[in-house]
Amino acid sequence: MALEELYTYAASKQKQCITNDTISDTLFKEYGVNRGLRDVNGKGVLTGLTRISKIVSFKEEDGKNVPCDGELWYRGYNVKTLIEGIEPDQFGFEKTAYLLLFGELPSKEEEKTFAEILGNCRTLPTNFTRDVIMKAPSKDIMNSMTRSILTLASYDENTSVGTIDNCIRQCIQLIAEFPMLAVYGYHAYNHYENDSSMYIHRPDPQLSTAENFLRMLRPDNKYDPLEAKVLDVALMLHMEHGGGNNSTFTTRVVTSAGTDTYSAIAAAMSSLKGPKHGGANIKVMEMMENIRANIRDWDDRDEVKAYLARMLDGEVFDKKGLIYGMGHAVYSISDPRERVFRGYVEKLAVDKGRQKDLRLYNAIEELAPELIGEKRKIFKGVSPNVDFYSGFVYEMLGIPMELYTPLFAIARIVGWSAHRLEEMVGMNKIIRPAYKSVMEELE
Repeated sequence: MALEELYTYAASKQKQCITNDTISDTLFKEYGVNRGLRDVNGKGVLTGLTRISKIVSFKEEDGKNVPCDGELWYRGYNVKTLIEGIEPDQFGFEKTAYLLLFGELPSKEEEKTFAEILGNCRTLPTNFTRDVIMKAPSKDIMNSMTRSILTLASYDENTSVGTIDNCIRQCIQLIAEFPMLAVYGYHAYNHYENDSSMYIHRPDPQLSTAENFLRMLRPDNKYDPLEAKVLDVALMLHMEHGGGNNSTFTTRVVTSAGTDTYSAIAAAMSSLKGPKHGGANIKVMEMMENIRANIRDWDDRDEVKAYLARMLDGEVFDKKGLIYGMGHAVYSISDPRERVFRGYVEKLAVDKGRQKDLRLYNAIEELAPELIGEKRKIFKGVSPNVDFYSGFVYEMLGIPMELYTPLFAIARIVGWSAHRLEEMVGMNKIIRPAYKSVMEELE
C-alpha cells in the first residue's frame, strides 16, 4: 500500500515540478548560455583539451568554416587508415586499444604482450558469475553490468589507490572483463526471465575480443572469420569519439573529483545507457521493422520516399518526426565511421543472403537526407551515421537487441579509460562549471 501511495504522491507533484523547473529559451538567450553546451549549429562549447582523438567535420577555406567529409583520428592516426592496415585474417581491437591507452602504436612484441595480458585478464573472481550476475538477472543488461562493475570494486584490495599504474591495471582488467559481464548477464536474463537454456562459456585467452564475444554468446561456440572480422571493425569504430560525448565527458567529470576507476566507469555506463546516447541503433532497428511492415515493395523508391515523408511529418512509426540513423551532432557531409563500416556491412549482407534488406537500407540512406533537407530548417548537412547500419550488422550476427548498447560499452570502455588517464595526468583539477541562478527572490 505504501508503494501505491508513493506512486500517487509522485504523480500529484509532477505538474508542480514542471512549473517550477522550466527555464525559458528567452533566459538562455539573455545570459548567453547554450542548452546542452551546444550552440545553434550543434557545435559543442569548448570545455577541455585532449590528445586522444579528433573529430573533423569542417575545414577552413578563405577564413570560413566549410563542411567537409567527416574524419575521425585516434592519437594522430586516421581511423580509416588504422582499419585498412589490419590484415584480412587479423583483428585490430587489441592493437587500437593499446594505441588509445598509451598514445603510441605497439611494436609486434608489445602488441603480442598486451593481447596476452588481456587474454589472461578474461576471468572473474571465484563464484562471481553465480553470486552477482545470476543473483538478480535483468533485461536491462547495462544495469546488470553496472552493478557488476561496482561489485568488482569489492574484490580489489587497491580499489581507491589513485596512482597511474593502479588505474592502468584496473582499466585493462575491466576492458578484458566487459564482454563476460555483458554476455553472462544476457544469458542469465534469458534463462531466468525467458525460460531458455543458459550457456556460460569461458573465454579463450588465445582469441580476440570479437571472437570471444561470439564464442561466449553462441550455444555451439562457433563463428566464421567474416563474422568476427566485421564485429572487430565495429568495435574499433565505436571505441572512441572525442572528449565531448556524454559518457566520456561523464568519465572525465567524475574522474576529476578523485573517485576510483570502478565508480568512474559505472558513471559512464549510466550515461551511455540513456536512449539519447547509446541506444540509437535500437531505435533504427525498431524503425526499420516498422518500415518493412508498412511498405509493400521495398524496391519501389517512390513508395519508400512517401513513407519516409510521412515519418518526418509525424504521421507514422513513433510520430516524433524523426528518421533515426540520419544526422549527427558533429558530422555534416558524412560520418567517417559509417563510410568505413558500409563496405563490411555489404560483405556480411551478401554472406547472409540479406541483399534485399541491404537495398532498402541503401534507398533510405539516399532518400532521407533529401527529404530532411526539404522539410527541415537545418544548419548543416544530414548524412547517415554509424548507428544506421550497426543494428543491422548485429542482427545479422544473431546478437540479441538487449546486447546492442552493452556491445557499444565493450568498445567504448577503451576510450573512457584513455580519457580517465589523461584527466588524471594532464588536468588534475576538479571540473566545476558555473550555473547562473535565475531564481526569483521571494523575500
